[in-house]
Amino acid sequence: MPGVLIVTGAGRGIGAAVARLAASEGYAVCVNYLSNREAAADVVAAVAAKGATAVAFRADVAREDDVMRLFEHVDSSLGRVTALVNNAGILEKQCRVEDMDSARISRVFSTNVVAAFICSREAVRRMSTRHGGPGGAIVNISSRAAQLGSPGEYVDYAASKAALETLTVGLAREVAAEGIRVNSVSPGHIYTDIHARGGEPARVDRLKDSIPMKRGGTADEVARAVLWLLSDEASYTTGATIDVSGGR
Repeated sequence: MPGVLIVTGAGRGIGAAVARLAASEGYAVCVNYLSNREAAADVVAAVAAKGATAVAFRADVAREDDVMRLFEHVDSSLGRVTALVNNAGILEKQCRVEDMDSARISRVFSTNVVAAFICSREAVRRMSTRHGGPGGAIVNISSRAAQLGSPGEYVDYAASKAALETLTVGLAREVAAEGIRVNSVSPGHIYTDIHARGGEPARVDRLKDSIPMKRGGTADEVARAVLWLLSDEASYTTGATIDVSGGR
């Protein structure tokens, strides 16, 4: 049943698609963003156009104090959170492991893993029946890189997404009896601007012939899987990962 949803990193790409689709299904949505205020405002406007309630809130989810402020703002502006999508994620320029420094690896894990842990912690504190909450659902946005490893490009990113899938399984089992379901979606090659950050904006087009469906995916296709996992239609699904990858 729709309620209050927080989507981290929701200004663009998959996060923005999730926010828009959730609004059409009746959620009140918090659009979290880090730096692009204008993009977040555009998502809020799109949500409002669907007749739903939305707020944008700037927070660096790699910082614990920012996460605390984010959830406190949602408490006061939208109400108790009932759904969370841990979507915020980064990657760095393509390179081999032998060329990575510890600062790069720390940045990737702080945003892709630590942030998801802290956001999930705050969500559980509000959702869990153990704490008087109504229950809820969490969806983590992983990547097929977790299984494929991204050799020569983003092994650190791939490893961070593998950690996220382990968080999914462990947390799902930890809170299953408290009314909370935790799942993940594992996108393959999706047309978003994250590839430009890695130094190859046309990466999906380069690799699409290696995909059984012979094309890249869209953010909207990923969002549909996310919204199914958040919905009551997935009421007996927890600790699962859905691949949205065109068969690769």
